[in-house]
Amino acid sequence: MQNSTPIPEGYWQDAKGCLVPENMIKPIDKERDQLVQDLVRQARTVSATLARFKAAAFGDIEAFIDLSAEQYQAQIGGKKGNLTLYSFDGRYRIQRANQDRITFDERLQAARVLIDECLTDWTEGARPELQAIVNQAFAADKEGKINTGRVLALRRMDIHDPRWQRAMTAISEAVQIVGSKAYIRVYERVGNTDQYQPIALDIASVGLQ
Repeated sequence: MQNSTPIPEGYWQDAKGCLVPENMIKPIDKERDQLVQDLVRQARTVSATLARFKAAAFGDIEAFIDLSAEQYQAQIGGKKGNLTLYSFDGRYRIQRANQDRITFDERLQAARVLIDECLTDWTEGARPELQAIVNQAFAADKEGKINTGRVLALRRMDIHDPRWQRAMTAISEAVQIVGSKAYIRVYERVGNTDQYQPIALDIASVGLQ
């Protein structure tokens, strides 16, 4: 672990916190360090720019909503929901979206027990794909988290067994909203079509020129 004590002149500190004489460091290692340091500085600048854009965009949108509401002498308070704005020529579209983060409480385990009872009784003649769907829905990822979308999708199955219905009720009541995250998405229309493509605001989505 690196410490905060000053590094003596003529030395570099390695990843273990040890001091290494500069004249013992290979040129390629110095070049690699320079490359990483330069890219990190640029990344921090880009990250700060995106943070300022996000804050400004949310602020400007909120101000516009209030301005629009004033036309009708209406007061909009509290949490504001999803919103889509278009440029006058329809070329650009901006979406503000709020996405809830959900998890399940202990009632999800009760739902799994009821579902397993159903699957056990339905073994003869039961569709094997149903078993696979259920197993995938309750499978945890490497972090031990269950895919909420797959679990909630089970409720769309048209199964009338009372135990299955109780399980679906348990799933619905097990849903817990633990927070929300707000997004700004910017789109540009593709030519003269009615299709829009996103203007990438994350590094993974930006194409190389």
